[in-house]
Amino acid sequence: MGHEYRDLQLGIIGYGTIARRVAQGIRAGEAGAVRLAAVLALHPTAEGPDGALVTTDPDVFLAHPMDLVLELASQNAVHRHGEAVLESGRDLLVMSIGALADDALFDRLTKAAAANGRRLLLPSGALGALDAIAAAAIGGLEEVTLTTRKPPDALQTGTGRDASLAEATDEAVLLYDGSAREAVRLYPANVNVAAALSLAGVGFDRTRVHIYADPAVSRNTHEVHARGWFGELRFTMMNIPTENPKTGRITALSVLRTIRNLQAPVIVG
Repeated sequence: MGHEYRDLQLGIIGYGTIARRVAQGIRAGEAGAVRLAAVLALHPTAEGPDGALVTTDPDVFLAHPMDLVLELASQNAVHRHGEAVLESGRDLLVMSIGALADDALFDRLTKAAAANGRRLLLPSGALGALDAIAAAAIGGLEEVTLTTRKPPDALQTGTGRDASLAEATDEAVLLYDGSAREAVRLYPANVNVAAALSLAGVGFDRTRVHIYADPAVSRNTHEVHARGWFGELRFTMMNIPTENPKTGRITALSVLRTIRNLQAPVIVG
């Protein structure tokens, strides 16, 4: 099977807020010629889209005809199902990119993709400018920093102390200052953007992350600063959240664009 799809058959792992928006976009034609074929649901009561197989059994899911599997569940889902998807002959589009901070997992998925002639696809998600960062990395990057500011109720904090600090003040509270590798471990539901940035740029250990609980912001805000041989880049995104305060609207749109680009005769960016 080549890398250009026609009437692409899509499987989704997980069916939460982002997955429902992706399904809506597919029905509206926003992802190109795609049909949602199957959903691997986390709970037996989960409702899937009309016409799609919905199952909690990974074996039943992988036995269904699909070209591409989209992970929209969790880092744990990447660990549990990632290799099996690639070994079954499907490309894998991962949204829980923080899972790839586990070097052993990333290595296994990369080898599985290569051995089976498949691809591990990582969309930009809630963070733009990854194409510029990836291009700049070719020439050499000296510094990459991500500063994330979210309303306190949008942060799934790493410790009870974090939660109490965020609730105890009307001012911004610095919850984390360190490497991207540790950030994605402590805040897995909030900083997949740090993982995507790390993979595009200088890696998990050299990418610096600051996370603030900030009652003054109403939108999930990500500020990127990169410096290197190319010059200097500063980029800010202020994402409007979905009904799930941890997830920005742009995330599902990024998925739809990635799927559409797999079939498009012209790709921008």
